[in-house]
Amino acid sequence: MSPEAAKGVAEEAEPGAEPARTESHLPPAGPSRGVRTGAGWLLVICAAFFGATLATCGYHALFGLSGEEEETGITVRPTPSVVVAVRDLARLESASYHIERVVDLRDRQEHLFGLIEAEDAILLVAAGDVVAGVDLSRLGEEDVVVDAEAGTATVTLPPPEVLMARLDSDRTFVHTRETGILARRNEDLETRARQEAERTIREAAIEAGVLDRARRNSRRTVESLVRSLGYENVTVRFADE
Repeated sequence: MSPEAAKGVAEEAEPGAEPARTESHLPPAGPSRGVRTGAGWLLVICAAFFGATLATCGYHALFGLSGEEEETGITVRPTPSVVVAVRDLARLESASYHIERVVDLRDRQEHLFGLIEAEDAILLVAAGDVVAGVDLSRLGEEDVVVDAEAGTATVTLPPPEVLMARLDSDRTFVHTRETGILARRNEDLETRARQEAERTIREAAIEAGVLDRARRNSRRTVESLVRSLGYENVTVRFADE
């Protein structure tokens, strides 16, 4: 139909009648398909984040965890103490050495008549103190000779010795402990390593001259003490000289 004919038909229509509806192929009003897709992914991401947060909170609530690491409390149960020995000491400590060393102790084991070898090893970093001096409890009456009128005194001291060799527990620790697959774990290996550490630091201190230093310091200390009592001529010697 030509435009002129259509116009004529429209003019012949009755007044007040509804105009004829024409189909439209335009998309409906509202957000585009891309916007709807982006909103859907945003909802999925929010749901996943909310679910992960909810699961984490539930895990923390179940196992008692928080943002910080939970501290493990160590409880020491008091037990009664028993005094098993009492000894009076009269020691003159005159020299002290601090020694550090590493103890490598290995327990080699054999299985199946020596066909298979296994090993239990420990590496102990040890630090300890060695104290040397004179045990004055060994001093007898004949070891002290004085002449008050002449103002002389002669003191014969016992030979210097190592009075104490002990490990420093704050600085001694197990660096590594390795037990082979076929090896039997020796529970006494650490104790033996500590004993070896005490023995070796004692020997190292003696080799470094701790007894000679203790001898000089003990002689000087006793001389000063006796002179303070009013004796001018003081001789201090040792029983092994």
